[in-house]
Amino acid sequence: MRQICAIYKSNLRPDTFLYVPKKEDFSAVPEGLLTRFGRPELVMLLPLPTDKTFANLEQDVLVKALLEPGYYLQLPPLSPSLLAEHRISLGLSPDPQQDT
Repeated sequence: MRQICAIYKSNLRPDTFLYVPKKEDFSAVPEGLLTRFGRPELVMLLPLPTDKTFANLEQDVLVKALLEPGYYLQLPPLSPSLLAEHRISLGLSPDPQQDT
C-alpha cells in the first residue's frame, strides 16, 4: 500500500526533520515536541515506499513510525566529542577508560 509522507524541517534546529503521514497534520505529534521543533517548514511530499534512500534512516523504520506513534523525528547526527577529537589528535584512544 502506498502512502504519502510529508517531510518538514525545523526553523529552530538545524538538520532536524519531522515526518508525518499527512500534509499539515501534526495531531499525533506531542505539543512539547512541536514547541521545541518550532514552525515546521515543508520540504517535500514523498510517496512511500520509495526507491530513494534516506540519510541515517531505514525506510521500514520510518513506515512503522508513521503508523505508530504517527510521526518520526529525525535529529542531526551527534557531533563528536571535542575531548575525543583532541585525544585522537594526540594519538590516544578517544575513550579515556581504555587507557587504564
